[in-house]
Amino acid sequence: MKAVEIYTDGACSGNPGPGGWAAILRYGSREKVLSGGEAETTNNRMELTAAIRGLKALREPCAVTLYSDSRYLVDAVNRGWARGWRERGWMRTKKEPAKNPELWQELLELLDRHQTEIRWVKGHADDAMNARCDALAVAESRKFADPDKV
Repeated sequence: MKAVEIYTDGACSGNPGPGGWAAILRYGSREKVLSGGEAETTNNRMELTAAIRGLKALREPCAVTLYSDSRYLVDAVNRGWARGWRERGWMRTKKEPAKNPELWQELLELLDRHQTEIRWVKGHADDAMNARCDALAVAESRKFADPDKV
């Protein structure tokens, strides 16, 4: 099984607002950079989208280490919250629905395809790959920004 590293980040100007995401995949000496955005979204949606797009880019099951500065993403997966939400019909509690269920569903299916470890990295710190992903995500979000609001 190939060992792949995926670095991800999402950005949003306003929440909701124009957003961007980025994923950098590394396999040996190879690197693939993916990025995109949406005109009206949230930061959490962009964080999830970055992870989804990174994992979807893999052509076969891999041993993946995915790095993210999103506690929303990392904790929901590593602490089993997202799988619990799915088991309860996408409910966080009896009265509170989980947000972004379609993205969580897609992410969980991709995680099941791969042997994945998700690691949290401190955002806007000394992690060069996180900084690259952040710059790419912010650049994507700016493509959708209203020039009157910038």
